[in-house]
Amino acid sequence: MKPYPLQFEPIFKERIWGGTKLKTYLNKAITSNITGESWELSTVANDVSIVANGAFKGKDLNELINEFPAEILGTRVYATYGKQFPLLFKYLDAREDLSIQLHPNDELAMKRHHSFGKTEMWYVMQSDEQASLIVGFKEKESPEQFLKNVHDKTLLTILDSKKVQKGDVFLLNTGTIHAIGAGNVIAEIQQTSDITYRIYDFDRVDANGNQRELHLDLALEAINYDTVAAQQSYAKVENVSNQMVHCKYFTTNFLPLKGSTEIHKTNESFTVYMCVEGDFHLNINNDLYTYTKGDTVLIPATLTDFQLNGTATLLEIYIS
Repeated sequence: MKPYPLQFEPIFKERIWGGTKLKTYLNKAITSNITGESWELSTVANDVSIVANGAFKGKDLNELINEFPAEILGTRVYATYGKQFPLLFKYLDAREDLSIQLHPNDELAMKRHHSFGKTEMWYVMQSDEQASLIVGFKEKESPEQFLKNVHDKTLLTILDSKKVQKGDVFLLNTGTIHAIGAGNVIAEIQQTSDITYRIYDFDRVDANGNQRELHLDLALEAINYDTVAAQQSYAKVENVSNQMVHCKYFTTNFLPLKGSTEIHKTNESFTVYMCVEGDFHLNINNDLYTYTKGDTVLIPATLTDFQLNGTATLLEIYIS
């Protein structure tokens, strides 16, 4: 293959809590006023990303990986995951509060659903005044007390709600109860999994008067009842990859680009850039590729040396 930076057709998801900011803030071509998610890079079953540019336009990501596994994924990622793309990248617009939910770990997800678990991170791209997130418990809880609060409809009183602003970052390990609050636009990086246990949905109903399914029985064994330190602090040195999050599933760096910077990688992992502010060019062997806020680009692992130019804020993601 002659490798090049890959962009994909976004996969839009209507959600009861979704809105229009994916269009007004990120220039996505949504057609619904309740679009909650733009899946930028996915191999979730029935939602596999389609290449939008270049020689491989029209192929899906699984096809490419089947044909060029080490070249796309990287030698180490291929050795670890085989021909599976291990991450899922999204932008989310919460016009209303999301349900209070959690995700199982790898062991439980494999046993119950034949799936990866779902460790994820959030980067707050835009946040209305007074917007907040729920992350974990205020104090260590017991399953019995948790159930009592659920049944008494006082669950919110024991959960840790945090007011947030643009640039805040949270790492959500599996088992952590969480919810994105109304008024937030979020960039989300997670394991390839669509397994969610919903435990409370504010008694909402859809257009047909139906409440969404809850998964309380499944959730009880999966919950981490301890308090968590999910919020991450990080440096913001210009033209440098500043580490924000590092876990066994992915590393995410904060790269404030002003001017140009040279990037040198190994061929062990792919790299993904999510442009969360501004515009930039990617120069590979004198071929120029241009991106703007809301764009997501997959750099195949065999592209190890390139230059970034522009004024932009980038999230740089790979597996280390």
